[in-house]
Amino acid sequence: MKAGKLITGLVSGAAIGAAIGLLFAPKKGADTRKKITETGDSYLKDAKGKINEMADSLNQKVESLKERSKAGVSNSKVEEKYHDTKADIHDMRAS
Repeated sequence: MKAGKLITGLVSGAAIGAAIGLLFAPKKGADTRKKITETGDSYLKDAKGKINEMADSLNQKVESLKERSKAGVSNSKVEEKYHDTKADIHDMRAS
């Protein structure tokens, strides 16, 4: 747990140092603010993309679980194989 706090502190310190460095850089204020805005937008876009990927993966895993449940209660071997196959497809899409 202490290593996690250390890493968080180092990353936070680096981010704050970078922000302070940008603010005191010998550029016009407008240029600096524009650069900060662009960087923030880039990080936000990346975060949204990762969240969407995680949500899609989670959705595929839920669908796989549903299909495996249907396979477990199916009345015939054909129906069981059908649901198992659909579950396998969802598992592949999740990874």
